[in-house]
Amino acid sequence: MNDQSGDLPDRAADTAADTAADTAAPPRELDDIHTPILIDRIAELLAPALGAPDAVYVDATLGMAGHALRMLTDHPQLRLIGVDRDPQALQIAGARIHAAGFADRAHLVHAVNDELSAVIADLALRSDGTVNAVLFDLGVSSLQLDRTERGFAYSVDAPLDMRMDPTAPLTAAEVVNTYSVSELVRILRQYGEEKFAPRIASAIDRRRTAAPLASSAELVELIRSSIPAAARRTGGHPGKRTFQALRIEVNDELGTVRRAVPAAMDALAVDGRIVVMSFHSLEDRIVKQEFVARSTSTTPLDLPMDLPGHDPEFRLVTRGMQAPSAAEIVQNPRANSAKLRAAQRIRSAA
Repeated sequence: MNDQSGDLPDRAADTAADTAADTAAPPRELDDIHTPILIDRIAELLAPALGAPDAVYVDATLGMAGHALRMLTDHPQLRLIGVDRDPQALQIAGARIHAAGFADRAHLVHAVNDELSAVIADLALRSDGTVNAVLFDLGVSSLQLDRTERGFAYSVDAPLDMRMDPTAPLTAAEVVNTYSVSELVRILRQYGEEKFAPRIASAIDRRRTAAPLASSAELVELIRSSIPAAARRTGGHPGKRTFQALRIEVNDELGTVRRAVPAAMDALAVDGRIVVMSFHSLEDRIVKQEFVARSTSTTPLDLPMDLPGHDPEFRLVTRGMQAPSAAEIVQNPRANSAKLRAAQRIRSAA
């Protein structure tokens, strides 16, 4: 994994007031921010875990603090740990939390969310080292999509960047210009489910031999010319799958989920809850497997009752995967692929 946030001792942990003070001018109006996806359902799922006087809520993908502000409003004694790898998102979140009057209850941390164990231990907000609830809102944020200079969107021309943390070393330009053809094929197939991966990878290789690819428009045109005309007429924008694959590779998104979700579950107090919202099947599969494993007895099947310490640590709160309503998708088309799962700790770890 590429270190996205620097060495752990250098990790920034500030109150929301400090974060807001460091922001000379937020890059967009604070009241011009969309309502987070599935916010009412997420608030409902987390509410039973957040009623304790010393409750701690971890927003592991803070973004612009839409979910966090709802939880702080609903639970007046709640303390927030907000984690994000994107410094710009942390600045906006800090300004919004400060403006809402919640700065004294919020601790914002610049880190990748697979560092949750160390973040929680460093802050030590509860004497037993646990937290009461964790939320993951995975994938690329609206801030990152809407800022064209970040290079996430295939519909506008921008530098090939795609870093969620602009201080991280690996960019999409480096991937397309330095990875071998076989590595590019693997990434496009595995992360983008792109059936024309060999064609696109070969075209990239021919193009970069003449000059490095530098912009999203160059890459989109190359992808378009690599895909048969008949295939271009269906399935949406031809660059969608390649851009998704590059973004996942640049930010090690799947590896981060594999590490972060178990760490979050380990940190939960008894009766604590974890909610994960993902946006493509690869992420959702990782979450489902971890939730099922932790909510299944490890007692051998031929024994009549659970052995001590082998009964499930968690129970599933949602029945399978939940999706947004048709009305919410109409209101916010980005909600279309959202997949929501939740689990609750029912006993301490053995």
